[in-house]
This record gives sequence, structure tokens and C-alpha cells, in this order.
Amino acid sequence: MKISLLIAALAQTLSLHALDFNAIVLEQINRMPEGGGYAVTREALTALVSAARPAGDTVEISAEAAFPSYCSGATYLVFLKTLKAAETQRHMPPLGKTWDSLLPRPAQDGAGIWGRWNANGPGASRLFHELQLGRNFTSFDDAKPGDFLKIFWTDAVGKKERGHLVVYLGREMKDGVEHVRFWSSNKPAGYGEKSVPRSKIARAIFSRLETPENIRSAPSLPKKDAYLASLLTTESSYAEALEKSGVRPTQGDGSL
Repeated sequence: MKISLLIAALAQTLSLHALDFNAIVLEQINRMPEGGGYAVTREALTALVSAARPAGDTVEISAEAAFPSYCSGATYLVFLKTLKAAETQRHMPPLGKTWDSLLPRPAQDGAGIWGRWNANGPGASRLFHELQLGRNFTSFDDAKPGDFLKIFWTDAVGKKERGHLVVYLGREMKDGVEHVRFWSSNKPAGYGEKSVPRSKIARAIFSRLETPENIRSAPSLPKKDAYLASLLTTESSYAEALEKSGVRPTQGDGSL
């Protein structure tokens, strides 16, 4: 199903239940550019920083400036654009000075809001748990388009992990094989959709934005999350990642 159709389907839900923000997430993806290339370089970080700038009591986001891009940066721009849309549409009070703490800037993993999101392991889901932005879970059966999703391609979490941070778009069958569809910055093209066999995903943590207004507490967080910062040089585990995200694993959910 195309993103535009997903938006239409979820818009009806949004009209009935103002706290369902998945439709807004999908709207932001629909407005993102395509391509631009994928790179995890200083150039890509500089481009990301230039893509979100202060504008009085709000922020201006120009995703086209973030070329080339990478998965955590791409999804973070969607996250910021969703917060701004929720603010503009009056689903939450204006964030005002809180925006300054949300802007991407050079930072070590685990430091600040962007440094948490960009960290190895459960960066985004840990942030959702700390600020109570919404629930984290592991079941593909409970997932719906517009959820943020951390994919682990192997069992490793931390220094040796191979992962991908995306926005979940659903499941589909291709030649009799179940696939998982998502949007992110993907190798090699950059911004866009991708579909992979579900069997290639070793572990998964979904994060659903439900209470974006709680982002106002961001400036009160400790400057650095010691657990996330440690994942650059040490190994963790999926069980610990779930615990740090406030998740109880569900037996038989396909991610265990």
C-alpha cells in the first residue's frame, strides 16, 4: 500500500482519536525528498545540522539540505517534523524554547536528545521511555504504519551491532515470502521505501508516538545517558535493550 493510501486510512482514525499521531508521521514521510545518497560521514552530519534551524519560537526544517543522509538522521527529521506538525495543528501547546534542545548538533552518542536518538542499541525507544512519549513494544502483530522501528539484523546490541532505524509501513507478501516495508535513508540511494524479508530481521523494537507534548521535559534530562553512551565501546543484549526501553518481551511475537 502506498504511503498516500496509508495516510488516508489513518486520517479517519486520527479524526476520531486525536492522540493517534501515526497519520501525522506518515504525512511527514510523504513530504520528504527522495534519494540524495546514503553516507555515515562528517559531511552527512553537517548536512543534517543545517537541515533544522531555529526560527523564533519554532524551528524550520529543510530535509532537502540533509544530502547525503543516514537512517538515524532521516528518522530524526521525520520525528522533528511530526512534532512541528502537532504543534502547528494545535494537538499540543507550542514548544517554544524546548526546540533548542531538540536541534541536531555534533554530539557523542547518548548526549542530548539527538545523541540519544543517534546511539547504538535502543536509542529512540530509550528516549521514548525516558520522556514517556509513547509505548515501546516488540510484536509485529501490534505494529501499524507510522510506528518508529529499530531493526537489529543480528543478535548483537552495542559495539558489534548491525541495525537500522526506520518508520514501519507494514507487511506484504512477495513470491510467497513475508516482507517488512519501511521508510528511512537506505543504502545506497538515501531517502525512500524499502522492503526486506521478515526472516532477515533478528530483533525489533517498535516505538509509537502517543504523547508528543511530553517532549517539553527534554531539557530536564541528564546531559548524557550513560547506558547509550557505553554502547560505542561495549556490548549489551536485546534483553537489556528492552529493559532500558520499558518493554517486556512477548513470546512468539516474531522478534524473539
